[in-house]
Amino acid sequence: MSAVGSVSALHGRHAIVTGGARGIGLAIARRYLADGASVALWDIEADVLAQALEALSPRGPVSAAVVDVRDEAQVDAAVGQSLRAFGAIDLLVNNAGVLGPTVNAWTHTPAQWRQVLDINLTGAWLCCRAVVPHMLARSMPPADAQRRGRIVNVASVAGKEGNGLNAAYSASKAGLIALTKSLGKELATQGVLVNCITPSAADTAVFAGVPAEHREQLNQALLARVPMGRFVEVDEVAAMAAWLAGGDCSFSTGAVFDISGGRSVY
Repeated sequence: MSAVGSVSALHGRHAIVTGGARGIGLAIARRYLADGASVALWDIEADVLAQALEALSPRGPVSAAVVDVRDEAQVDAAVGQSLRAFGAIDLLVNNAGVLGPTVNAWTHTPAQWRQVLDINLTGAWLCCRAVVPHMLARSMPPADAQRRGRIVNVASVAGKEGNGLNAAYSASKAGLIALTKSLGKELATQGVLVNCITPSAADTAVFAGVPAEHREQLNQALLARVPMGRFVEVDEVAAMAAWLAGGDCSFSTGAVFDISGGRSVY
């Protein structure tokens, strides 16, 4: 069935998408709504979040929460808000992330290093920590397969290969891949599947902090590594996230799904 025709693939499912106000997160939220899910958008930027909520509201049931995923109390409060809005949490997409400084590893400041790791890795762990107990209560076998919990972590090809001048980002995404593998094993028999996606670069706001004088050079360097010679489209990542959230994904967990245009073939 085509993506357009599969409007009920996630019918009755309730999702949280972190970093959901723009870029890949917004595309995933849009796709989940199209496939019949309700979606809680979490993002740290209140203004951008409000715009995303307004844009998505006509598409289906959607709520929004301003959340800094580094803050345990904010994460716990947002989980409670999402439960009050929809009654359950079936799907968690850990997409919130930052690129961090584009500098040599030894010139990161400790504060810069911690910020990237705290958002990209510890933030994802805090969200899993808060959400998994609710998924287990809903998903334990012999529950219907459609009620299984799904966690989709948006990592990066940088977590496989390591990008020069992006040590903190690469390390955080490698850690997110490892978290996926560990959590997938821990939950494999408990009705919750955990997988991650490793996109190559998408032309999104994550690069907004790159100085203008370095942007074109960075783009050329990134595209030179991709055999298909282009950025990944956010809707392409969303399509993969939709499959990982749906019933057709039933025997994959702790796995890494590449979407890098041939850059990374392992």
